[in-house]
Amino acid sequence: KRDRKQQPELCLFAVAMRVAGQKRGISTPKKHLAKQPSLRGTLQDSSACEGLKGLAEEQVRICQRQAEAMDSVKHGAELAIEECQHQFHNRRWNCSTLQGLQVFAPNQTLTLPRTRESAFIHAISSAGVAFAVTRACSRGELEKCGSCLPHGLSLSFPGFQWSGCSDNLSYGIAFSQAFVDNPERSHGVSSSRALMNLHNNEAGRKVKLVPCVECKCHGVSGSCEVRTCWKVMPPFRKVGNVLKEKFEGATEVHPKRVGSRKLLVPKSSRFKPYTAHDLVYLVASPDFCDRDTHSGVFGTSGRQCNRTSHAMDGCELLCCGRGFRTAQAEMVERCSCKFHWCCSVKCKQCHHLVEVHTCR
Repeated sequence: KRDRKQQPELCLFAVAMRVAGQKRGISTPKKHLAKQPSLRGTLQDSSACEGLKGLAEEQVRICQRQAEAMDSVKHGAELAIEECQHQFHNRRWNCSTLQGLQVFAPNQTLTLPRTRESAFIHAISSAGVAFAVTRACSRGELEKCGSCLPHGLSLSFPGFQWSGCSDNLSYGIAFSQAFVDNPERSHGVSSSRALMNLHNNEAGRKVKLVPCVECKCHGVSGSCEVRTCWKVMPPFRKVGNVLKEKFEGATEVHPKRVGSRKLLVPKSSRFKPYTAHDLVYLVASPDFCDRDTHSGVFGTSGRQCNRTSHAMDGCELLCCGRGFRTAQAEMVERCSCKFHWCCSVKCKQCHHLVEVHTCR
């Protein structure tokens, strides 16, 4: 279990999009999207969209036009947060942010800006929104996402037919581009940071996923005389796995003026040219060993480590050479489980002591 101080307190998109700031001149109280269980009943008119904290003006207009999509946007950001924490749970940086940090406030920005961690955050968040909106469209939860995606396949053998709604990823990607990229584009793509964020947003959406085929059998007594099948996206975990690999191979870049355009080019001639699918960053990451409130870094003091591991979760690396403390902790587990007819499983509770190692 991670130390409680390592748990993030994140508003929607807190590890996602660096939103430009709050819309000015609005007297209605601001509401954080992620703190509401559902938005479907709260966005009945345009003023409700204006009350959502931190949205840029064009994002407010998108909300007003497609209020039913905002629940999916919220879910997409939550997917991104969960996946980020899964991918980095045993690293010095574990996708946490400072407690109470208001990412949407006008004078505050995403922690660790311009680093490869920020690159991953933008990519996974952009992908998460596209993924969640696509799924909501396929389930018929969105009125304005168009008709079902044609399957594009025909199988002629008996007892098999394509049916249902396949996931229309193109719509989810288009929505993510319009909504997620807007804060960067609304101020003109002139800064190196905006170029980096837009590139990584798109890299997240470009993760190639081979659709899975789901089928349902029809027939008497569960026989499979006829099957109806449709194509769906694989689990979001696969997106996280791909982007984690791209994080490890991210390219450090710097801005270069080419004619009238500003471009990001590899910082060293020894680096391979990056593609639209790769992640890029502008600033080398800190070591994350020590707490730095200005950068939003918790440090690793108090983190639980693995004494026998030589990987990043091992006490030597995770604790940055500071050493670790060992304590006894009582674990309670289910044991001696037996099946009772009919139909339950009854278990005993077993208590035993384990060693827990935490960084100094």
